[in-house]
Amino acid sequence: MTTVSAYAAPAAKAPLERTTIERREVGEFDVLIDIKYAGICHSDIHQAREGWGEAIFPMVPGHEIAGIVAEVGSGVTGFAVGDRVGVGCMVDSCRECDNCKAGLEQYCTQGAVMTYNGVGGDGEPTYGGYSQKIVVDENYVVGIPEGIGLDEAAPLLCAGITTYSPLKHWNAGPGKKVAVLGLGGLGHMAVKIAHALGAEVTVLSQSLRKKDDGLRLGAAHYYATSDPKTFEELAGTFDLIVSTVSASLDFGAYLALLKTDGALVNVGAPEEPVSLNLFSVINGRKTLAGSNIGGIRETQEMLDFCAAHGLGAEIELIRADQINEAYERVLASDVRYRFVIDTATI
Repeated sequence: MTTVSAYAAPAAKAPLERTTIERREVGEFDVLIDIKYAGICHSDIHQAREGWGEAIFPMVPGHEIAGIVAEVGSGVTGFAVGDRVGVGCMVDSCRECDNCKAGLEQYCTQGAVMTYNGVGGDGEPTYGGYSQKIVVDENYVVGIPEGIGLDEAAPLLCAGITTYSPLKHWNAGPGKKVAVLGLGGLGHMAVKIAHALGAEVTVLSQSLRKKDDGLRLGAAHYYATSDPKTFEELAGTFDLIVSTVSASLDFGAYLALLKTDGALVNVGAPEEPVSLNLFSVINGRKTLAGSNIGGIRETQEMLDFCAAHGLGAEIELIRADQINEAYERVLASDVRYRFVIDTATI
């Protein structure tokens, strides 16, 4: 076991504080990663504050991990010491179910092992990226291509893949009109990726406060959802809407913005149940769907795509002692567009 410094929430809703955790010894197929940067995802806050249900404490959040390989096990073939690598939201799965075999480990029927707030195969809690080092099976590690800074790459391990996966699955590309609902950590990457895929991108945001940013990131249009005229003007417009917000929505109003056979896909996860008048989907043969990160193969594909198109996250680099302040700023939508922790400060 190796003792490393980390930042952890000792209990639900408690401020995060510096502590130490134990990392397992490097096994035959393991990779030891010196973490350089860790993104702060809104889901870190949901889980540290038990917004999504009972959680495991102490909790070391962080599933947007970028670093350098420091050691590999004797059986590792995919990585070598010195490689630039990333770890996303999961660190294991059953590997035997149909979904795992299809490269959809995020939908493992036995339940994927989450990078933090999970339980590993050894029965021990998993601890995430707000730490100096992590040991991960090589099958759940991805390579970060040259051309993306590790700091800008870290958020791609969640925000990037969470938006790339549905955009690819629902065929965003030339000739398609795609709306991104919310311009935050996920939304800004959805705009960049959808634009790079060739789609005509519209941002739907509460106000026009971030309009200049949205257009700079690749949107062709930007509308305020606080303006009722937006819903009149855009009725029946979109092939695909990707909702990145974690607040409850009037789904009927947004479904009305879709063309026939259009899809509204949720990647933001509200803490409360939502209601829906089914005629919103019956009329127009529309789809209300969800999507959860991506598999390991698709995550590597996303990183290679981002490198080829020069895409990284828009980040604000912070010290570890600013994590609690950053959480409050995320909740206040006061970040453009992803906080990333310099783990040298832990």
